[in-house]
Amino acid sequence: MAIEPISLDAAPRRAAAKVLIDGVSKRFGSGADAVQALKPIDIAVGAGEFLTIVGPSGCGKSTLLNIVAGFETPTTGRATLDGKTIAGPGHERGVVFQQGALFTWMSVQDNIAFGPRALGKSVAESRDIAESYIELVGLTGFGKRYPYELSGGMQQRVGIARALANEPEVLLMDEPFAALDQQTRELLQEEIRAIWRRTGKTILWITHSIEEALFLATHVVVMTARPGRIKAAFTCGFSREADPLIATTPEFAEAKRTIVGLLRQESLEAQRQETAA
Repeated sequence: MAIEPISLDAAPRRAAAKVLIDGVSKRFGSGADAVQALKPIDIAVGAGEFLTIVGPSGCGKSTLLNIVAGFETPTTGRATLDGKTIAGPGHERGVVFQQGALFTWMSVQDNIAFGPRALGKSVAESRDIAESYIELVGLTGFGKRYPYELSGGMQQRVGIARALANEPEVLLMDEPFAALDQQTRELLQEEIRAIWRRTGKTILWITHSIEEALFLATHVVVMTARPGRIKAAFTCGFSREADPLIATTPEFAEAKRTIVGLLRQESLEAQRQETAA
């Protein structure tokens, strides 16, 4: 099984896109102090696809995700959901950050039920929704606990459940497992892959981990150093394999080698930029 190069802005993909990133660039500041974070980027993401984005530090990965989330406005171009321009945050897009950003004074159940309540659902219905997602993310029996009583991995499960409870059409994940130990991270990768298969959600996932990108994705985007742009894009079939040890196979190692080769020069350039700053 090999990863295969693909154009993510080909006309058929654009026409069927769930999420379309259309000529999006981002510039922060003005004048001599301005920083060009992103050059124009075109990506069409189909319904039910799992797109991972890898790139060196400072390449604009999170900025791009924040534009799709509606937290940032592009300098040029636009991001759309089902053909409608994204002009701000919306419940149809669930966001999970590196830190869970949970309400510390609320129980797990109340954290997850918060979104449905804000959308006008009754207390009883919101609690039923929360219970169903508590079960989905493997936290049955922990509904009455508070975030400070949970491990980091469990807190991230709550964050994922809270995002799913709003029934979003798209999940946006900004390095949600980056702060976790390797064993917990690998287990949660299997969990999120199972949730994706079960729910059929469209997912955009930012990561520094090449292994994570390949293990989870139907499509992988490799970005350049700042100003970020697409260096390469691939289709990837590892996410559809049932074997959790797929990452130990020669095919996976060869795919990783390809991505490492593409990223090495970009990482060196990003390091040079940091040193010169």
